[in-house]
Amino acid sequence: MSVTYAIRFAVRPEHRARFERLLGGVLDRMRHEASFVDAALHANPDDACDVLLVETWQSHEDVLAVQLGRDYRSEWHAALEEILEKPREVSMWQRSRLDRAADQEAQAVPASS
Repeated sequence: MSVTYAIRFAVRPEHRARFERLLGGVLDRMRHEASFVDAALHANPDDACDVLLVETWQSHEDVLAVQLGRDYRSEWHAALEEILEKPREVSMWQRSRLDRAADQEAQAVPASS
């Protein structure tokens, strides 16, 4: 069953560009992983240093056993303590519905299992 992670970051303002560069490198690489589904990065419109990453994977077990240990994540993980005001907040979710704009192929796509 797929799993979605909502990860909230409180980025130190002086490290915002570094945060984006490091996370961008991770996102660019992880999109090629076989178990990757999708990811969306959001910034709070009132505070650009309040950032939310929502990513979906096919398997929580694969994320724990394989994905978190990928070499391309090492610089990112090592930098987090320095670039964040406080530890990231991670929560897990299971998709129950997905809607897309009318011009997309699917509307109200059923939850993936």
